[in-house]
Amino acid sequence: MYTIKVEKECGCFKKSAYENNMSFESKDDALMQASLMQTHMNTKFCGKHHFEVCEDGDDFFVSVSMSEEPNSGCCGGGHCS
Repeated sequence: MYTIKVEKECGCFKKSAYENNMSFESKDDALMQASLMQTHMNTKFCGKHHFEVCEDGDDFFVSVSMSEEPNSGCCGGGHCS
């Protein structure tokens, strides 16, 4: 079983249709979904965060960091301060 884990759920993630800890039978399916999530979150979310996918064994972690582009305010995820 392969799992996609989002390390920190920002406000945009919580409002999206995505779920944390999604499981897949196939490594290829998990990697494809994680890559699609990363692209969608980096292009469609508010832009205050940057998302990257890292592989660790049977898990794919979506890491969240502050975007390098200045934005006003926070998305409401509670981890920006």
